[in-house]
Amino acid sequence: MGRLEGKIAAITGGVSGIGLGTVELFVEEGARVAVGDIQDDAGKALEARFPGKVKYVHTDVTSDEAIGALVSAAVDAFGRLDVMFNNAGAPGDQSSILELGEAGLNRTNALLLNSVMFGHKHAARQFIKQGSGGAIISTASAAALEGGWSFAAYTTTKHAVIGIVRQAAAELGPHNIRSNAICPGVIMTPIMANAFGVPSEDASEFEAFLSERIGKLVPAGRAGFPRDIAEAALFLASDGSAYVNGVALPVDGGATAIVTGPFAEVMVQSGADFNKAKGR
Repeated sequence: MGRLEGKIAAITGGVSGIGLGTVELFVEEGARVAVGDIQDDAGKALEARFPGKVKYVHTDVTSDEAIGALVSAAVDAFGRLDVMFNNAGAPGDQSSILELGEAGLNRTNALLLNSVMFGHKHAARQFIKQGSGGAIISTASAAALEGGWSFAAYTTTKHAVIGIVRQAAAELGPHNIRSNAICPGVIMTPIMANAFGVPSEDASEFEAFLSERIGKLVPAGRAGFPRDIAEAALFLASDGSAYVNGVALPVDGGATAIVTGPFAEVMVQSGADFNKAKGR
């Protein structure tokens, strides 16, 4: 029997990258999943790939109402909700502290922070209504644990995600609701190339290029992949983590355990070096 047999999950950003890897693993382990995303064609294809096991819902995660609708759709389709994975994200505004403006900060907060708070709110309300408890998982980042991993707005926002998780553990724990965060290191996903100015047609080649560089900086000797994060999410969603609450779990190949230097500079420079090698 799968580790999530009979459980119902909602996953934001579930059509690609970490989210897709998690949807695939959750279904493999017996869950049925409501997937919230804005990539409608890919979302419908994912639903068709897993008939009766995946329900795609167009979801703008910056909207409180839309996340509430995702939770409602999960319940309508599958009868209940057991797991909420607040995963949707993007690099956000890439300005330095000296250049960051109000609009860029607000956009980043809406996508990476507000969405996590709304996901907690709507999932917790459903769990309490059911009287069943439940598990909430949120994608934070190694940038939530240390400076220098990413851009100013992203780093600030991801630190705040851990704040939500810890507050939720305190407030919602008495309802048998657990809230935990995963802190990925460098994970090879489709948004990686775009974030560093590499054309989409070269994404796979750039992933290999960047992975080799990152592998020299982390004890694991490689960059991470969506399945690495999905396995952590599976543990936090399962009954095996019943006594785990309020945790920020690094899944970074050991990078935050050592002094590794400014990853953001390495990754930005990698994009520039890759494009230069391509004659751009």
